[in-house]
Amino acid sequence: MEQTIDSSSRRHGASPAVHSLHRFVFSVPDLSAAVKFYTDFGLDVRRMGGRADLRTFGNAHRWGEIFQGQGPKRLEYISFGAYPEDYDQIIKRLREQGVELTSPHSLADKPGTWFTDPDGTLVELVVSPKVSPAKKNVAAPTAVEPGKGAAPARSALRRVHPRRLSHILLFSSDVPRSVKFYGDTLGLRLSDHAGDVIAFMHAPHASDHHLIAFAKSDGPGLHHSSWDVDSIDEVGIGMQQMIDSGHPDGWGVGRHVLGSNYFRYVRDPWGSFAEYSYDIDFIPADLEWQPKDHPLEDSFYVWGPPVPADFVINHESAARKSMKRSTEPAMT
Repeated sequence: MEQTIDSSSRRHGASPAVHSLHRFVFSVPDLSAAVKFYTDFGLDVRRMGGRADLRTFGNAHRWGEIFQGQGPKRLEYISFGAYPEDYDQIIKRLREQGVELTSPHSLADKPGTWFTDPDGTLVELVVSPKVSPAKKNVAAPTAVEPGKGAAPARSALRRVHPRRLSHILLFSSDVPRSVKFYGDTLGLRLSDHAGDVIAFMHAPHASDHHLIAFAKSDGPGLHHSSWDVDSIDEVGIGMQQMIDSGHPDGWGVGRHVLGSNYFRYVRDPWGSFAEYSYDIDFIPADLEWQPKDHPLEDSFYVWGPPVPADFVINHESAARKSMKRSTEPAMT
């Protein structure tokens, strides 16, 4: 069934810009392990041969794809959605800025318009319905009967199932360059940053505080995907759910400064993370958010456990370096 595209959330008078992070795609050396991890995480994982689709229960959208790879984990491409009235204008802007359009990724099923970002990551632009939120999702207060405790019984807990993809964080060899590129080409806007170390970007047609972020490294890679849940309790229950399923490593529960969301990151088998996120800041279409440069100590988290030593390691970059060394001829 063809999906209709409602442009009512489009920002009036805004220059052409994408409205959503449409999809992220990566490959892993063991697809079965990825299926187990994301199923345990609470996603609707549908395996199709050498590919696994990441969906959320009750939502038909395909937020991510994981492919069986031939080597270490690798970010393959990212995809952004635009309204029909913005699509051709964005392509025109790409050409005017000298961005070379390229062939679709070999794993893509519906070719859109393709180009490469400054770190070499393939980017797809498609016409699609808006899947980023049009308004902030406010949780309804929990009703508690007089004379009874508010906490649920642990034996009665239901599994946590995230509602949607919130954002991804990518490694970048030059964070300000990435911000400029994605702003100039796709119309994304800077939300906040901490010098040249980390930056967060939102879509002008209403989105979370960030739908993509960049952290400084020596090359590209996927650090984490973040998934919206219904309450801070679900962040904690999700943590326990993953511990009980054999995935104890991660960071949190805590609360971020930039974005304000409560979090629990769970480490996957390849050193990247999936995040349970609740109550992230929201930027409506009619608001001009003023980005700020924050000190590092005020840019990471308000409270939470100590940050794991390997939390900001770019394992994809490390794997590339290792493979390069193994193929270099030995010096005699």
